[in-house]
Amino acid sequence: MRAGPLARVCSGIAAGLLLWPSPGGAQDRAWPSERPPELLSPRPVNFPPYAVQTLANGLQVVVVSHHEQPAVSIRMLVRAGAAYDPSGKPGVAGFMASLLDQGTTSRGAAEIADTVDFIGGVLSAGAGSDLTFVSAFVMKDSFEFGLDMVSDVARNPAFDPAELDRQRQQGLSSMRVSYEDPEYIANVVFDRLVYGFHPYGMPIGGTPESIARITREDILAFHERYFAPNNALLAVVGDVTAEEAFEAARRVFGDWERREIDVPSLPEPPRPTRRVVVIDKPDAVQTEVRVGHLGIRRKHEDYMAMNLAIKVLGGEGSNRLHRVLRTERGLTYGAQADFDTFFETGDIVAQTDTRSEATGEVLRLIVEEFFKMQRERPFPRELRDAKAYLTGTFPLTIETPDAIATQVLNVLFYELSLDELETYRERVNEVTVEEIGRVARAYLQPDRLSIVLVGNASAFQDQLRRAGFDRYEIIPLSELDLFAANFRVSGR
Repeated sequence: MRAGPLARVCSGIAAGLLLWPSPGGAQDRAWPSERPPELLSPRPVNFPPYAVQTLANGLQVVVVSHHEQPAVSIRMLVRAGAAYDPSGKPGVAGFMASLLDQGTTSRGAAEIADTVDFIGGVLSAGAGSDLTFVSAFVMKDSFEFGLDMVSDVARNPAFDPAELDRQRQQGLSSMRVSYEDPEYIANVVFDRLVYGFHPYGMPIGGTPESIARITREDILAFHERYFAPNNALLAVVGDVTAEEAFEAARRVFGDWERREIDVPSLPEPPRPTRRVVVIDKPDAVQTEVRVGHLGIRRKHEDYMAMNLAIKVLGGEGSNRLHRVLRTERGLTYGAQADFDTFFETGDIVAQTDTRSEATGEVLRLIVEEFFKMQRERPFPRELRDAKAYLTGTFPLTIETPDAIATQVLNVLFYELSLDELETYRERVNEVTVEEIGRVARAYLQPDRLSIVLVGNASAFQDQLRRAGFDRYEIIPLSELDLFAANFRVSGR
């Protein structure tokens, strides 16, 4: 699911300083007016050497030698995630992934946990919208054991009925908490509103109703259908040579039989249309706000320019939304815009929270910034600052074996060229103000924004009309149904 505003902690500290009242009668302080210092020139960064091989069974293996630490990251991606959940049963991929490291046909859950702890390693599994992963992080002397463990967990899960029931109860318990969290509700309703009944619109973890219906047979069928070497990627990054890693991969995975993969065709998400959905939570004193619409997929040729455009709108390094809503108006502790991209498509979302009585003004200002972004080119300094953030933080994304593995697998999974990692900074710096204007005009649709508000509807309902939003739907939280076109429990 979506994360909350990343700037909230830091901006909260700043808010305490900026909003603290001055002593009575004191004169306004003359704050310094100098501009921030100029950015330093970026230092050269070389991506570590890599090698790629495809085994006879179709498993694609990439090795990145990184000898700064005596450790190895092993990560496998399978090209099937929540988007491939069976119809009417969102949560199968996530449920299955939660069980992968909870016992295999040769090791119980306790044995796996104890063994991994004994060698000082980490083993995990999970699912996203497009993929399922199994990963291990071990010291160099446990490399082959770690590879064996990843293979066993990915290929031979037991899906023990007792573990399945335990995971189901944990999932349902967690969801009961999540369904009281306005931030979580805002995120899942926004996804459903933007993507409709496309699988990207359903929660990765499913809903309480769908989790209760998932059977062991559903989980077995998902694993059998998609877990095959020719539908997977393996990254080995760390203190190993390419020869060591490829030889070990052939030994451990060479007998894994390839299969024909039956990939389902996904429906087209709906075209963007203006719709305002209010989830009424009467005990809330703040309103969670989400505003956005469909975007583009990760492999799109305009990805880099669009990424920078959203950075200017509300991302790190620039962030007009934060400046307007927080710095100039003091309406929130933080605001941001995110650019989420997946294999098939993606979305753009502006998000913040604010006190109930400021909801209408905050919503109006966010929509205005979408219009301004589409109609006006960014100032050169805004683009420069956004570029500086991306190029300046890039070295942090390739500091550790695990971080390098993430970068490499993302590139391969989305069918991009590994050369993109070596030319990342150059490609960022090539984007011009004119290109930002072009993609903003091409992809932003401020007159067709999907809007979700979660809070005390009675406290801001009149504000919406005054702010120009005279058509909206109010759904009590107790009646929310993500499977319904109108978001309401049937019959209410």
